[in-house]
Amino acid sequence: MDILEEKRREIALGKERVSFGELEAMVAQQEPPRNFFAAVTRHPNGFQTSVIAEVKRRSPSAGLIRAEYAGEGFRPEAVALGYFENGASAISCLTDEKFFGGRLEFIQRIKDAVPLPVLRKDFIVDPWQLWESRAAGADAVLLIAECLTTSEMLDLMILSQQLQMTVLLEVHDMENLLRVRPHVGFPHSSYALLGINNRDLRTMRVDLGHTLRMVDMVEEPRTLVSESGIRSAEDLKRLRMSGVRIVLVGEHLMRQEDPGAALRELLRVEVE
Repeated sequence: MDILEEKRREIALGKERVSFGELEAMVAQQEPPRNFFAAVTRHPNGFQTSVIAEVKRRSPSAGLIRAEYAGEGFRPEAVALGYFENGASAISCLTDEKFFGGRLEFIQRIKDAVPLPVLRKDFIVDPWQLWESRAAGADAVLLIAECLTTSEMLDLMILSQQLQMTVLLEVHDMENLLRVRPHVGFPHSSYALLGINNRDLRTMRVDLGHTLRMVDMVEEPRTLVSESGIRSAEDLKRLRMSGVRIVLVGEHLMRQEDPGAALRELLRVEVE
């Protein structure tokens, strides 16, 4: 995968610029992480579904999501504030710059603007990136099973827990779900969420039914996150009827003129 090749090149350059020792010193200066796991599993604000709302400028498949997201004027903190004011339980922030237009600094800008925990969404394949994530203020990180061997995944999960960050462990294929299922919740159950990505990263095809077909193979639906392809309150209802009460929504919201208002519309029939 070209993205992973580029990511490993970025990591090598990053290690030359910032040592583990320097990252450790930066982590020591950070405030303790916000509890991402609790924020999305307790279903606050009177909603029946917790939404992890994503700050996303572009994607390899769609390009720039809206013209006004180009350039230095993009304000991730304003998007996040709109999400917070309209019912988001947590924020996901793309930090890959080359392919998604993100930046690591966006995490702290968002945290300075809202009290919600923030997930760093990137291609994490090296322990150095976890230290980098916590130094940048991340409260949670995404680990993509398709990009990691089982031993790499477990090592990263252990370090994430040591750094007090929640892991969102993402799978797409049934084969990978069966591979990682025995390890979900390792090394501590309150630091781990399982995500099912409805987007096939090989074809970019999105199918919400993908989660619905796989949910019976998940031992603890309470900690399951459905990712991609969620566009309506009816989608949330379909997922909830199958026991899925956490979703990650990004591109649908970011395509709208007002992402916060779009989130409010998504949740409009969710209030009990």
